[in-house]
Amino acid sequence: MAHGTRDGIVHWAAQYDLLVKVAMLGREGRMRERMLDLARIAPGESVLDVGCGTGTLAIAAKRRVGDAGRVDGVDASPEMIQRAVKKSKRAHSGASFRVAHAESLPFETSHFDVVLSTVMLHHLRRDVRAQAIQEMRRVLKPGGRILIVDFGKRTAEHRGLMAHFHQHGRVSMAELIALVESGALRTMESGSVGIGTLIYVLATR
Repeated sequence: MAHGTRDGIVHWAAQYDLLVKVAMLGREGRMRERMLDLARIAPGESVLDVGCGTGTLAIAAKRRVGDAGRVDGVDASPEMIQRAVKKSKRAHSGASFRVAHAESLPFETSHFDVVLSTVMLHHLRRDVRAQAIQEMRRVLKPGGRILIVDFGKRTAEHRGLMAHFHQHGRVSMAELIALVESGALRTMESGSVGIGTLIYVLATR
């Protein structure tokens, strides 16, 4: 495969939604709302979901920002984007989706109030993660917010399907904060999402 995001592209979109539902034991709705709360998304804001998958979080974000706001989702997988577009149309959400790589975002500089990246960075090589963070910062407005969520290091307390969901890629809190701050972003808040091993960093430009 080619370099960058292409290393971690997921092509089985329909099965992915089912796997998430099973792994989350029906808590995926709670997880989405928790992430939107952490990002402090408000009506009227413009939001970008990087690595949006099948679009579920972006569609939920569009409900938060309302008609005055805008939500865009990008993913490197054409299959994911195809499914996201269908889901958005069914929900009449107004969220927009396109195929794009995290390290080369097709948007103008200082374009978004909020950028979301949830359980995506661990799919990328370390050098590409840094490129992706730089791109997220570039498209973020001054004073805007970036929420990074990913699987943290597993401990003896973390068991069950969620703990096993992504054994191939995990990050420590120190790694996540260092990555964000190396991209000239300032950490506002960090901690456990409160679901499985998920951790987060909320940063600003």
